[in-house]
Amino acid sequence: MNRHPSVDQNLAAFDRRGFRNALSSFPTGVTVISTLGEQGALVGLTANSFTSVSLDPPLVQFSLARRSPSLSAFERSGVFAVNILAADQGELSNTFATPSDDKWRGVDFILGRDCGCPLIEGALASFECTTHAFHDGGDHVIIVGLVLRFERLVTGEPLIFYRGSYRTMTPDAVSPDYTATNEPRILPPLNGFDPWTAG
Repeated sequence: MNRHPSVDQNLAAFDRRGFRNALSSFPTGVTVISTLGEQGALVGLTANSFTSVSLDPPLVQFSLARRSPSLSAFERSGVFAVNILAADQGELSNTFATPSDDKWRGVDFILGRDCGCPLIEGALASFECTTHAFHDGGDHVIIVGLVLRFERLVTGEPLIFYRGSYRTMTPDAVSPDYTATNEPRILPPLNGFDPWTAG
């Protein structure tokens, strides 16, 4: 009897959907990551895989699906910006989670001083980065950035993604479906945002 099944056998029996559902129990913030494409084209995608890595030097990272049409732009540009979305920016999250050549139409943004990438107005914080490293992440690529410059708002609540829906931290956070209630509101994604494939 084989007590040590091969990796392939283990993967065949692995419950991928259950794994994703279990991971969704970890609430995350929501970001729009931006960079510059060919001839200065603006590129942006929604990601909840953003995290800090190091304070000295100041490093952050996010992961991007290998099948993402935006991956080549991030590989070529050498720079990117991270925009941490506020509670009232759920529709922006959905916009940048949907494949489109016109994501930036109607979006209020400025170009960052240090990286030249779009910084979204009203975001809770933004980080301008130069690409520090790429790492293998299975079906994703882990992109590490060295932070050149950052800004943050002193007030505001974050947009949160938890178990497949957007949430707000507090009952009085501004959201598109505002209702008077004693419970934090659940904001269902407008287009079924999938953090594993967005971008």
